[in-house]
Amino acid sequence: MKVLVIGSGGREHAIIKSLKKSPLVTSLFVAPGNAGMASDAKIINISAEDKESLLAFALDNQIDLTVVGPEASLATGIVDLFHAHNLTIFGPTKAAARIETSKEYAKDLMKRFNIPTASYE
Repeated sequence: MKVLVIGSGGREHAIIKSLKKSPLVTSLFVAPGNAGMASDAKIINISAEDKESLLAFALDNQIDLTVVGPEASLATGIVDLFHAHNLTIFGPTKAAARIETSKEYAKDLMKRFNIPTASYE
């Protein structure tokens, strides 16, 4: 299985370390990654927010699974784009990611459903 991990932080590095242990994973890529990840995955020089280039890479390299780490990538709708091209991707859709990317939306949602949270003005 060919896997692409999107991101360059500690969360994505931990994901790569775990995926590397799987006998099912035959190729592991990370975009954009960082130098510390180079021994665990092939670094791909594509910004985590460049969803069109990431899509092209996934299609060209027949990626079986993509895992998205950064909120910014999710906010741009990368999951929706990959789904539209029948690619398997792990992460919430743009609409679902809104709870993480919009504090106002999240606070309104919590208020509407009586979920305890600090006040927000």
